[in-house]
Amino acid sequence: MPAVIHAGTPTRILVVTHSYYEEDPRVRREGEALVAAGMSVDVLGLRKQGATAREVVDGVQVHRLAVQRHQGAGIGTYLAEYAAFFARAALAAARLHARRRYALVQVATLPDPLVFAMAPLRLDGVPVILDLHEAMPEFFRSRFPAASRGLVRAGLLAAERASIGFSTRALTVNDALADRLTSLGVPASKITVVLNSPRADRFDPGAHPVRPFMADGSLRLVYAGALTPLYQLDVAVRAVALLAGGEAGAAAGERSDSPALAAETPSDGGAGAALAAPARPLDVTLDLYGRGDAESALRDLAAGLGVADRVRFHGRIPLEEVAARIAESDAGLAPTRRDQFTDFSLSTKIFEYAAMGKPVVASRLPTVKRYFGAEALAYFEPGDAWSMADAIRGLVDDPDGRAAAIRAAEDRVRELSWEREAERYVALVRELARG
Repeated sequence: MPAVIHAGTPTRILVVTHSYYEEDPRVRREGEALVAAGMSVDVLGLRKQGATAREVVDGVQVHRLAVQRHQGAGIGTYLAEYAAFFARAALAAARLHARRRYALVQVATLPDPLVFAMAPLRLDGVPVILDLHEAMPEFFRSRFPAASRGLVRAGLLAAERASIGFSTRALTVNDALADRLTSLGVPASKITVVLNSPRADRFDPGAHPVRPFMADGSLRLVYAGALTPLYQLDVAVRAVALLAGGEAGAAAGERSDSPALAAETPSDGGAGAALAAPARPLDVTLDLYGRGDAESALRDLAAGLGVADRVRFHGRIPLEEVAARIAESDAGLAPTRRDQFTDFSLSTKIFEYAAMGKPVVASRLPTVKRYFGAEALAYFEPGDAWSMADAIRGLVDDPDGRAAAIRAAEDRVRELSWEREAERYVALVRELARG
């Protein structure tokens, strides 16, 4: 028999996430929205070295399990990490449920099969929401292309379908991913889209000193996110070198042996060729806020191109500090590799930069254009440093166009604000929560 939730007891929600809660913007926004709606929220997540096992973060009770993330590791390490978290989460959830009697449990992916760790709660009548942050088969094909073929890919697709079938309802982060699921046969009635837009109070230009564009004659670019090959920061470093001109620009303009950069040098002598010329170099810097397995290679690349003093690595910073760092910049970068995985991507960084009133330089990806259109962002071709440099220089040379793009992006962010998305999310939880 499902437990009875007595009148006057706050609705108790359990959230399970294979992430560090304090570093996961989406899960944090969801947890805070539920607390603001009067619910009691427990989270099971990963535990960084030195972190406490339990902590209350903005009203959310966070339980950290003794598993750590191995970013950039091999597939075997990932599988061992997933298995360890699955086992610990299943045990912790069962123990907590025996005392707390949850009205609903939400599982955030990746990986999708983590939802099966909640089988004891599901058997006790607790509804389960599966929050699909990514398309798991496409993610693994992007991360492990050689291993994600044939039977492996079929297995990933089957695991995805089984995970959704096990859940009561599926959430996803944009319409493109929802369309993908319906094309695979998932009923549209089972899918709810809740966008990854930022909280307006956390990204409020009025709360921070905002730097006017190139106030001191220098151009400050910013990137806040993971330093991984998926986000083509090597392209951004080369674009900085091209814009700086001189020997750095000449070095950046040479064809690279890297597969990711092999097609960068234009063959038609167009805009890229003009950028390589040192006629009007820019005093440009790039501030990187984040960590990841690409950091060492990026440092080496910046040094090899002679722009080590222009590319500054600050490490990971708390979410609460991101808005202030964006406010200090002139433009935000959202460089993303294009493949079958990122064709469904809509970077939260774009929302954050736009909310802070900064022009955004973004990879030309289908889902990004679907939401922001052609005019709100300065687009460049993924993997092309010449194209990125051209887009950045366009922001410098066209102040009217830059201002129009900022206004268009701000309007779009307001239309897609988290406050509106949170209403839909909280309504879904209320609808499904038993009792």
